[in-house]
Amino acid sequence: MKKGQIRTGTAEYVKFPNRAMVRLEDSGEEYCEVKGALPGQRIQLVVTRVRGGKGEGRLKEVLENSPLETQGPENGGCRHFGRCGGCSYISMPYEESLRIKEEQVHRLLKPVLAGQTTECVIEPIKPSPVCYGYRNKMEFTFGDEEKDGPLALGMHRRGSFYDIVTVDHCRIVDEDYNTILAATLSYFKEQDVPFYHRFTHQGVLRHLLVRRASYTGEILVALVTTSGLLTGLEGWKERLLELPLNGKLAGILHIVNDSMADAVKSDRTEILYGQDFFYEQLLGLRFRISTFSFFQTNTRSAEVLYETAREYVGGLKSENGRPASVVYDLYSGTGTIAQLMAPVAKKVIGVEIVEEAVEAARRNACENGLDNCEFIAGDVLKVLDTIEEKPDFIILDPPRDGVHPKALARIISYGVPKLVYISCKPTSLARDLAVFLENGYEAERCVPVDQFPWTTGIETVVLLQKMN
Repeated sequence: MKKGQIRTGTAEYVKFPNRAMVRLEDSGEEYCEVKGALPGQRIQLVVTRVRGGKGEGRLKEVLENSPLETQGPENGGCRHFGRCGGCSYISMPYEESLRIKEEQVHRLLKPVLAGQTTECVIEPIKPSPVCYGYRNKMEFTFGDEEKDGPLALGMHRRGSFYDIVTVDHCRIVDEDYNTILAATLSYFKEQDVPFYHRFTHQGVLRHLLVRRASYTGEILVALVTTSGLLTGLEGWKERLLELPLNGKLAGILHIVNDSMADAVKSDRTEILYGQDFFYEQLLGLRFRISTFSFFQTNTRSAEVLYETAREYVGGLKSENGRPASVVYDLYSGTGTIAQLMAPVAKKVIGVEIVEEAVEAARRNACENGLDNCEFIAGDVLKVLDTIEEKPDFIILDPPRDGVHPKALARIISYGVPKLVYISCKPTSLARDLAVFLENGYEAERCVPVDQFPWTTGIETVVLLQKMN
């Protein structure tokens, strides 16, 4: 195996997040790691790197589909699969995608858990209650499918930074998203408004952000452009208001973003209709969500995730029949977990670095009538030393990169008897678990939860206990 070779092989399994181990033909036991291939696919690849006898390659062509790929657009698949970079597993039955994700968690965590004195069985993966139309937020990008082609609006083409695929029949969002996307694309084609070129930094149209509450059906739509768009928004707004939607428009916004970075951000926001927020429900609580507020992408599966976490927490201590535990919710976001724990805790203290999320958490706790939640804006590592109340229980829900090593050491130093770790990236979870085990903790329970059907994403909940 040498760099630059074109080789053929069959993918045997997929490592997290989407790197297939491909057994090369005519080579005995040689394997090459290739991004984007599915188990059972026979592919042609280009070897891009060889080090220590291990190869990495780029997928050149799928020669034969996997026997698992039994779903086409007519029976659960998607017409955009293979071109759109959004979904990875929608060409196979949902149960097969769950099996792949469960195996990935096992491969990463079992070697770590093997070092425990007690056995921790990884529980079967919990599926999402809904696997179609589940997303409550989508960021669509304006562009073209090929150079100098007609205006497109949708997702990035698989493997491309510049090309855009118009996903007008996306399966993982409610039909309202597709209706809004099609109307927006049609309107700005008629107006002949150019999109913003990420290479030349010329043009106007950048993104279309759509958020839709799963329970209330309220919809927030935001058009992101450069400051060069001065007219035409009244017509676009009226076009949206005339649409036959299943849900109800809560607000239509115009966001101006003149930065060169390809990210949805706001230099200035104008409300064209309604308001700049909507409401969603989660496990009996009500949450106010604004344009950039963090909220779990799959509301129905988030309920499974948080119910699992609450079950893992179990019964907290009480005195004279009243809650007596101080709970830390670290990396608390908009305070969802903190508010779910509030009824069984004396006090819940949430720490989150994003100030907008902290303000939302405070407002949501007030609207839900919870007076024992405190939310602090700041970096977890710096904030912990300023909190006087020491925790009886800790819940961790860090970003994808996991917990900073110094913050992890500080968290471990509290010596709480038990804590719950909610991870959205099993590789960083495996790294942090090893540190917990080195410092006297062991995993008591562990379960993957599918928050993102058809994609490579996977959540994992772990209950850790302090050993004597």
